[in-house]
Order: sequence, then structure tokens, then C-alpha cells
Amino acid sequence: MPVFRQVYCTLIVCLLTFNIGLMFAWPSSTIKLFSSTNTTLNRPMGETEMALFGSLSSIAALMSTPLSGFLIDVLGRKKSCILFALPQPIAWSLVSTIPRVDVILASISISGLGGCMFMIAPNFISEFCQETIRGTMTSGAIIFYGIGLMVSYILGGYLSYQIMNYVCLTISIIAVALIMILKESPTYLMKKGLDEEAAKSIAFYRSTSPNSKIVMQEMDLIRRTLNPKMDDVTPEEENLNPELQTKKKLSVIQFLKKSQSTRRALILVLMTYFTTIFQGIVVVQVYSEPVFEEALPSMSANLASILFALTNTISGFVSAYLLDYLGRRPVFIYSTIASSICCVALGSQIHLQWGPIWLTGVFLYAYCITTTIGAGTVPYVIIAELFLPEVKGIMTMLTVQWAWICNFIILFIFNPLNAAIGLGPVFYIFGIFSLLSTIVSFIYLPETKGLTVDVIQTLMVKAKKSEKA
Repeated sequence: MPVFRQVYCTLIVCLLTFNIGLMFAWPSSTIKLFSSTNTTLNRPMGETEMALFGSLSSIAALMSTPLSGFLIDVLGRKKSCILFALPQPIAWSLVSTIPRVDVILASISISGLGGCMFMIAPNFISEFCQETIRGTMTSGAIIFYGIGLMVSYILGGYLSYQIMNYVCLTISIIAVALIMILKESPTYLMKKGLDEEAAKSIAFYRSTSPNSKIVMQEMDLIRRTLNPKMDDVTPEEENLNPELQTKKKLSVIQFLKKSQSTRRALILVLMTYFTTIFQGIVVVQVYSEPVFEEALPSMSANLASILFALTNTISGFVSAYLLDYLGRRPVFIYSTIASSICCVALGSQIHLQWGPIWLTGVFLYAYCITTTIGAGTVPYVIIAELFLPEVKGIMTMLTVQWAWICNFIILFIFNPLNAAIGLGPVFYIFGIFSLLSTIVSFIYLPETKGLTVDVIQTLMVKAKKSEKA
């Protein structure tokens, strides 16, 4: 029963990233319509407008992510979810009622403000789920984003333009309403000194009473993570210097200077997000129909996109299982190795046409599977695990901000790069970044499966010391 409640609460939070997937994949099924003379808008989109159509959401997310990093520690996780879920129904309302190019681009920008949900959702989920299911549940945020992409492709292929808009509007409103039934994160409540409310929150998510032993143990664990000893201060130094035992409120900069594990974790996640995003899966997600038209001209682009999204979703669920069965580190290392091989094989097949056309489809879907299992899922899990509660909000914000910068760059340059060198060589580049992901994770990524945040900090410091040795 406790796990069941945590699962359905996770599904409610993940519905918010599902909505983001609906809107982010929307350009794939509408870009041809909007650029044609038969457009439903007031005029056809130009080349620059089409480039912005796929990338404006990333720019908007760049604006909202810093704000969410601040608000997540001021308003709390639940209220932040509600606030940044609202751009989706607003955007779909505009799309459904005003068929103008400028309004469509504005709507994409507004919906992009909800992109910070990739920071808020994993944090919220990781703070109310127990360690035994934390990896699987946290990965749900990115899995449901993939499901949202798939549903968007299906709706775009089988529903009329206007009906699709109304369906997506309805789903986005339901998501905002459902989030209301959740309790606030117990970690946030204890950080604010609201122990009684925190006990009620833990009791809700564990399906027990606020005075139970389970709740008391969970509160003790949260207290330890909220009051960590800095990892470069030994117990002997602390005993010899009583002033070190006095609790001090450090600024983020002071905390970074003091905590080796936090500095190391930040560098690790920034490198991981950079290499994984440039593996190119986001390009195939946003521009799926144009990509499949070029790679698989004999197959319906919409059908290929739906199968891609379905493969993406199934791979996400497989990854969620493997993360808590095998661990984060082996899943990421082996999947990025496989992804680099698939990229080179796919790129050479598109570039040189050395095999039958069906082989292109095999390599393309194999690339999707391997990239989703590793690069498409693991970073969103470890970002919720590596940082202490004191700085989790700001560190996650910086990381997601960096991710949106990388997203914007790769989405904006893809069409010009594809036109300049061709789709095959583009996949060679994706393969290079897949190999870089393998190297980074092999050297720096610790195993975090089933570990509490204070134990993970110790691993980060030990890894640092072993490098120096």
C-alpha cells in the first residue's frame, strides 16, 4: 500500500511532463501544414519562423528555469508544480482560438516556460519516494515526456488540427487539477521548520499514521541530510574545533567552496548533460517526421514517428527497471557504448547506402532504444540524487539551465547542419558525443542505486581522493 500510493502520486507529477511532450512534439506534425499554402494560419511560415517553431520552447525554458530554481525553495515543490503547469493550458487555449503565425510562436514560447518541470518533477518525486523505488519513480518524469511525444504524434496523425488542440487543452487542465491532491515534499517542510506538517506528509506518502515509527525514522534521516558535516572536515578537526559544530547558514557560493562533493557533482552533471544532449535524441523527437522522411522515404513519416515514440516509451520503462536492478552506472556506460556503435552504423548507411533500405530503419530504432535507455533517462535520475537538500534547488536549476542551452543550440543548428553536410555525417557527430558520454561516466560517475544522499556525498569525495592518489 505505501508503494502504491507513491506510485500513483508519481504518475500525477509525471502527467506534467507528459503535457510538455504533447506540445514539444507538436511542431513535428504541424510544420508542413504551417509552411504550406494550405496553412490553417493567416499566412505560411517562413524559414526563420520554422526554425524558431522548433526551438523557441528551449529559449522560454531558459527564462523559467532560474526562476523555478528560486521558487522551488520559496513556494515549495507542490506549488511550483502548479505554477509551472499553467503555461500548458494557456498555450493550448491560444493555439485553439487564434490561428496566427505570431500567436503560434508566442504559444510555443509560453509552453516552454513549463520546461523547468524537468527540474521540479524529479526533485519532488525523489523526496517523497523511498530509496528502493526512487530510481524507477524518478525516471518516470522523462518516460512520461516520451509518452507525451508518442501521443502527440498519434493525435497529429489521426485527428484534425482543431480537435487535437482541444484534446491537448483538456488533458493539460486535468493535470493541473490532479496535482492539487498531493502533499508537499517532507524535505521542503522540514527545511522550513514545519516538522508537524512534514510528519503528516511522510505519513500520507507511506500510508501510515504521523506518530508511527516509520515516520520518525524518515524524519531523522531527513534531519541528517539537512545538517551534513562538510566533507573536507574530519571528525577529529570537528572535535578539536567546537565552532565547526555550530550550525551556520552558508550561501551557495560558500557551500560550493566548502563542499568538495557538491563541486564534483555539479561538474559531473554539467558534463553528462552536455554529452548526452548532443547525442541527438532531442532532434529526432522534435523533428521526427522530417528526419524519418529523409532516412526512411519508403515508409509513412507519421507511422515511423509513432513507432519511434512507442519504442522510446518502451525503452524508458526498460531503463526504469534496469536502473534499480543493475544500477545507474552500468546502464549508462553500456548503453552509450551501444549508442555510439548505432550512430556510426546509421550514419554510414544513410551516407553510403551500403545496405538495404530496411537496415536504415533497424539502425535508427536501435539508436533510439540505446540512447533512451542511457542518455535519455539516467541524467534525470542522478540529478535528483547527487545534491544535498541545502543546494539541490539551485544546483538542479543550473544543470537544467545548461541543458536547455544545449537543447536550443542543437535544435537551432540541426536544419542548417543537415543541409550543409547531410543526415549521415550528422549521426557521425552524435556518435562522437555518445563515446564522450561513455568516457565521462566511466571515469566520474559513482553508483547511487539505493543509497541515501549523505552516503552518495561520501562516494563523491572518495572518488576525488582516489583520483589524486
